[in-house]
Amino acid sequence: MDTLDIEKQIKDIEDEIFNTQKNKATEHHIGKLKAKLARLRQEVEKRKSAGAKGKGFSVKKSGDATVGLIGFPSIGKSTLLNKLTDAKSRVGSYDFTTLDAIPGMMEYKGAKIQILDLPGLISGAAEGKGRGHEILSAVRNVDLILFMVDAQHQEHIDLMAAELYKAGLRLNQKKPDVVIKRTGTGGIFITSTVKLTHLDHDIIKAIASEYVVNADIIIRENITEDQLIDCFLENRVYVPAFVIVNKIDLISKQELRSRIQYIENSGWGAISISALNNQGVDLLKEKIFSELKFIRIYMKPVGKKADMNEPLILKDGSTVEDACKKLHRTFKDKFRYANVSGPSAKHDVQKVGLDHVLKDGDVLTIIVSR
Repeated sequence: MDTLDIEKQIKDIEDEIFNTQKNKATEHHIGKLKAKLARLRQEVEKRKSAGAKGKGFSVKKSGDATVGLIGFPSIGKSTLLNKLTDAKSRVGSYDFTTLDAIPGMMEYKGAKIQILDLPGLISGAAEGKGRGHEILSAVRNVDLILFMVDAQHQEHIDLMAAELYKAGLRLNQKKPDVVIKRTGTGGIFITSTVKLTHLDHDIIKAIASEYVVNADIIIRENITEDQLIDCFLENRVYVPAFVIVNKIDLISKQELRSRIQYIENSGWGAISISALNNQGVDLLKEKIFSELKFIRIYMKPVGKKADMNEPLILKDGSTVEDACKKLHRTFKDKFRYANVSGPSAKHDVQKVGLDHVLKDGDVLTIIVSR
């Protein structure tokens, strides 16, 4: 079946879902249609991606984390990038000034954070409009998304979020706690450890049958049918995001309060700035650092003082093993034990193994074999 045939099927299913009355009698049918629709959309995306090899942005990830700065054209992303980092991104007052992904490095509290200024995201990006596939491919690899909107156009948030959702990005969500184990025989067997208020076993089977013939499915949280469908697909990416409201110098304080309230009532975290006037940029740096959930670990070589000027930057929940891997691959191979003092230690200096979970401000000494 060629791509055009699949796209026609997609259109037919979309029309059927739209025209089907939603009630108890039709919910199983609609669930199955949604699952089939998601599967076909993924197939189209795979084919288009395979045909577009070599056309993406060639930006190598570097630093402790990568942040994607996205917004509609002419929203002020390039100006902000130049204020946050050492990048020199071209600035203009017309659409599509940025025609490529421009990386810059922001150094803050010992962390090196790569910021990508991506070309303006427009409606239809998920279908490839305005270099949409390339932009969305780059966004899928970041650790944090910054939605940048004009203070006078906060409705752009919903449009951009919709494009990212269609492209398989799930913002400010955790991956559902669902285990799907494919089996050779036995059909579809479902176990839930919590009460499910959005799904029953018939809906789960109807959705699952679009992807598997035999499987054990264990559901450990109260999920929706859309979340269940996501569990069967390979292209779902879960990324934190918040909103930057730019050009606040162009509206009154009362108008700004109203716009921020609208954004927060829609479920988004927001910070207001004027990139042109450098207003709020320091608060934004702190917000980025906080959202990335970094911890700072101060390394203390054996017999020497701890280096309190250049911390090792790790993600919250990291272990001594993670620290070893980031320092040098031989540290884990030759690891004997570590000494930790600080917030994660039970006493002044605690002897720990690779699985010890570190906390922000810890002082760490790694002992290795010679």
